[in-house]
Amino acid sequence: MERILSQMPEFFSAKNLVLLAQSAGLTLSMTLMGCLIGFGLALVLVYLRTTPGLWALPLRVTCIAYVEVFRRIPFLVVIYLVLFFIQTIATDVSLFTIAVISICIYAIAYTADIIRGGIDSVPYTQIEAAQAMNLSRLQTMYLCVLPQAWPVIVPPAIAFAVSFIKDTALVSQIGVFELTFRGKELNNQGYSGALVFGTIALCYFAMSFPLSMLGQHLEKRLATPRGKRNPR
Repeated sequence: MERILSQMPEFFSAKNLVLLAQSAGLTLSMTLMGCLIGFGLALVLVYLRTTPGLWALPLRVTCIAYVEVFRRIPFLVVIYLVLFFIQTIATDVSLFTIAVISICIYAIAYTADIIRGGIDSVPYTQIEAAQAMNLSRLQTMYLCVLPQAWPVIVPPAIAFAVSFIKDTALVSQIGVFELTFRGKELNNQGYSGALVFGTIALCYFAMSFPLSMLGQHLEKRLATPRGKRNPR
């Protein structure tokens, strides 16, 4: 404890605080970019996965296989697979880009199931009504299904992004200068591990808590009248 107290003034210097703020911004930007791009591609994957007809069977099998495979591979393994694959075709790709691609690949697999669950929650009679109005499959999805599925999709999708902020610590294994990597650097400079990683833990909390509150707010805002609790 005496060591921590003696190191606190130097540790919380302007230089170190700027360093931690930059690495926190990098962590947050990686997570948001990867999850947002992954969510958009997951929408496309779910749409292709639900394509009817015998001709689309290979497409449906491919989409299902992608989700099932990447949901069962550790994120760290995905990072190394992306790293080594990209290095075989290009040598000037930044580690930040590799990290975002890895997060995107992982996010597609997990958010695809979230989206599929939301779409399945929409009564099939709604789809039949859209078909009776001569709407195309894409129009039915965009105008009828997704607006009703958002209350089911958005809260768990945000919860996934919040949980993934912590998992981005794994990209420090390939040298991305995010929070955990900076924590290792500061610890190697002689600062107390409890002081360094206690501060890192607070930084992760500071990034995750507002997003958690946003998810709870959207869950209440998007809740259907039937799903809302009656005030007593």
